[in-house]
Amino acid sequence: MTNSVLLATELMPLPLHVDADEKKVQLGKKLFLDPILSKDKTLSCMSCHNLKSNGAGTVKLTAGIDGKKGYFNVPTVYNAVYNFRQFWDGRAKDLKDQALQPISNPVEMGNTIEQALHDLKANSVYVNTFNAIYNDGITKDNLADALAEFEKVLITPNAPLDRYLKGNKYALSDSAIRGYQLFKTKGCISCHNGMNIGGNLYNKFGIYGDSESKELGRYVLTHKEEDKYVFKVPSLRNVSLTAPYMHDGRASSLKEAVNLMFKYQLGRRIKGEELRDIVSFLQSLTGEMPEIVKDINGSME
Repeated sequence: MTNSVLLATELMPLPLHVDADEKKVQLGKKLFLDPILSKDKTLSCMSCHNLKSNGAGTVKLTAGIDGKKGYFNVPTVYNAVYNFRQFWDGRAKDLKDQALQPISNPVEMGNTIEQALHDLKANSVYVNTFNAIYNDGITKDNLADALAEFEKVLITPNAPLDRYLKGNKYALSDSAIRGYQLFKTKGCISCHNGMNIGGNLYNKFGIYGDSESKELGRYVLTHKEEDKYVFKVPSLRNVSLTAPYMHDGRASSLKEAVNLMFKYQLGRRIKGEELRDIVSFLQSLTGEMPEIVKDINGSME
C-alpha cells in the first residue's frame, strides 16, 4: 500500500464556509458554465461536472469532444478543495494546477490554452471582467485562478454526519451509527479519513487479489513498479449521489461498491446486515448544496 502521509484514523466535520474572493468566484462560475473554453464551443466544465446533481459524471466514462470517452470515471468537483491532489492519478497538485488540464485534453474539451485565451479576449464582457479583477487581464494564470476560486467554494457541509460529529446524537439513525462503528472497526477508515473522508492519500486498488483494472494509475506518471494500480483514494462525501463508483465506474450501486472494497481492499466478506448499516452510514455523508450554485439547481436531491 502506498500512502502519501501517515494520518490519524478519524473523521472531522467540514467547515461551514471557506474564504474566497467573491469577484473571482463569480467570474470562475461564469467560465465553468460557458462552453467558450472548448474547441467546438459545445462543452463546458459543467458538461462533465454536473452541479445540478452531484458535481460528477453519471455514467462510467463521460463523453468529451467529438464523443470521445475518457479513461476514468469523472470524480465530483464538490469538496475537491480538500483533496491533497487532483485527478485519480494525482497529477495536479491543487485546483489551480487542475483547472486548465481539461481544456487542452484531447478527449475532454480538445482545445488549446492559446485558442481559449484568444476566444476570451474576443469577448468584451470577459475582457472587461478580467481587467476589473486582474491588473494584467486575461492570461493563462488568471484563467486558472478564477476557475480554481470558484471550485474552492463548492463545499457541501452540514451533512448528518457533520452534525453528529459536532455533538448532535440524533443526527444519525441507529443503522447509520452502527454503520459508522463498522466503518471504523472493519478498516474502511484507514484510507477514508480526515475532513474529506478520503482524498488525502494514495492506495493500491486490488491489495487482495487482482482487481482487473485496465488503468495503471500513478505508474503512468512515475513508471515505478510499486505505483501500478495506485490511485488517489476518493472522498466519500456525497457518495450516495455519485454513482457509478471506482476509478473505472465498475460499481453501479453503493452495495456493490462496498462489497468490492471489502473484497479487494480489506480481503474479507461482509454480512447482509452489516452491509445495510454501512450503506446507511454512507448515505449520511450528503451535505448541503453551496449557495453559489443554488440558482442553477435548488436542491441536491
